[in-house]
Amino acid sequence: MNESPRFDEIREDWEFRPTTELHSTANKALYDFSVDVRPEGSIAVLAGAAFNLWSPDFADRPYAYSNAATLRTFLSEKLARSHKAPSSVFTGMRFEDGLLPLDKARVAFRDIARATDTRTSIACLVPPGVALTEMAPYLVRRQGGADAEAFLLAVMSSIPFDWTVRRWVELHFKFNVLNSLPIPLYSAQDRLGARASILGGRLAAVDDRYAVWAEEVGVQVGTVTDDGEKADVIAELDALVSLLYGLSTAQVEHVFATFHRGWDYRGRLDAVLTHYNNWKSAS
Repeated sequence: MNESPRFDEIREDWEFRPTTELHSTANKALYDFSVDVRPEGSIAVLAGAAFNLWSPDFADRPYAYSNAATLRTFLSEKLARSHKAPSSVFTGMRFEDGLLPLDKARVAFRDIARATDTRTSIACLVPPGVALTEMAPYLVRRQGGADAEAFLLAVMSSIPFDWTVRRWVELHFKFNVLNSLPIPLYSAQDRLGARASILGGRLAAVDDRYAVWAEEVGVQVGTVTDDGEKADVIAELDALVSLLYGLSTAQVEHVFATFHRGWDYRGRLDAVLTHYNNWKSAS
């Protein structure tokens, strides 16, 4: 797996960098915790617990709400300052007048992540129009299209990638760990990578909030609604990612057997190996 490039390696038409948007303590004055229903003219602020794998609406309510005008002014000023810092993830990037990162769908992931939990790498495509605390860092797409973003989300949501994450994470999924982890090469011309991108796009684009992003990926929204179909698509993704990492059948079995102590993995592994063998024989 480590023969794949690191996450932070810049490739042709590919550069993603993690960052945070808001802080739960430092920016507390921006938040309203007192309401259960979104007030008119407000923006939902999400922490990591708000989403789960392929589930952007996992929690019953967001971390907080924030007045839209106040928050957008704050974030606009922060973005303007960041453009001047050579080390900023936004250096050299252009935004149309008035647009902010939160105006597009983004890949976010949970900061709090333990190797003893059922899953450690928990990433999700959050919809446009929500803000994120430091407990939900997100990925800035500096180079590449939404198809590359869908591919990256598919990899980060897979068991093989998560198995690698669990070797390093104790309590927090920090940027230095993410940057050092291997991500398979992506090419839209490669059958395995293209298929992983399409499946990741279909799983992520759950409804019309993602229409713009889904069109760029080349998928329709809301196409995976049945639990059985969803499980099969996720199994195929695990198989594709395994092949993209160059794993043998024995290595795939080892990843599943050692992923989580005591988990009942046999049924999922069998489904993954079925797709693995189908794709391998077709290659």
